[in-house]
Amino acid sequence: MAGTRRDTRGIVEARELLARVRFRRREPAEGLRPFLEHYWLIDWDLAEPYATHVVPHPSVNLVFQRYGDEAAWGEVAGVGLELFTQKLEGRGRVCGVQFRPGGFRPFAPGRPAGYWTGRRVPLAEAYADLGPGPGGAALRGAATAYGGSGPRSAGGAGGRARAALGAVGGTAGRGGSGSGGQEGRARRCASDLAEAVLAAGDDGAVAALDAFLLGLAPRLTPGAARAMALVERVRTDRTIRRVSQLAELEGVSARSLQRLFAAHVGVSPKWVVLRYRVHEALERAESAGRAPDWALLAAELGYSDQAHLSRDFTAAVGVPPGAYARRGRGGPAAGPR
Repeated sequence: MAGTRRDTRGIVEARELLARVRFRRREPAEGLRPFLEHYWLIDWDLAEPYATHVVPHPSVNLVFQRYGDEAAWGEVAGVGLELFTQKLEGRGRVCGVQFRPGGFRPFAPGRPAGYWTGRRVPLAEAYADLGPGPGGAALRGAATAYGGSGPRSAGGAGGRARAALGAVGGTAGRGGSGSGGQEGRARRCASDLAEAVLAAGDDGAVAALDAFLLGLAPRLTPGAARAMALVERVRTDRTIRRVSQLAELEGVSARSLQRLFAAHVGVSPKWVVLRYRVHEALERAESAGRAPDWALLAAELGYSDQAHLSRDFTAAVGVPPGAYARRGRGGPAAGPR
């Protein structure tokens, strides 16, 4: 399987962001690679606030974050339907898990992928059994990631991560009985995991995430495998421009594709096709040494005319493609408003 992606697709004004933050991608454990794109880690220490914008991928993310002196916390971020904007200021750190489109449901099999779409759900709510159930067992198992001296063990900050994870075993037994006690255990366990991920160095964060996710024992179902393969085909095959075309290539009805994507991806196949078109146009606009030939690019991406490309680009990014390209070549700021 291919290594981590090196592109910046989806990041608006990527050069501006990367000049202000330290951004890394890391591979997950081998057993997780069928389901995950990569882990991503961002640290910043800014003298002035900066707003970052991302045109979301058709992916669910598990995100752990700390802003300034706030407590660490985690959440499940479903596929975003609108431009995502986050203000960065002072110091902070975010560590995320980007699942492959269609790859998250094996980690939360009780709900269709569409349940998470457009939502950001606290980790303790997403995995309400974190104390006594499989989620809690996964957390306790994560502690062993720091017990050895292998390549992913961590020292220094990793010691604080070990302490946080080791406390989970005791946490799971406290909080009383009933749903209120279980909710309290889930919150404490989720907080411990977030602290473990964010207190450690990169190797320690990766080890904690590996151990937690492997502890959830994901199973690759035929539906998940097919959904992931179909989205990857749309992403890599630029000749696929319509859902009807994809359905014909797969020998199924468009309605069958829609049901599969609703269950495992969380958005429609049409949405995925359009989103990857915008990602391609966004990257072309930023990487080109001169303004792209928008009419030619529209034709290459399967649009009937330039106006339709401009409409989709503006709706997703917040500015027209021409203004965005001028910003990338050093023109006046034209970021989303």
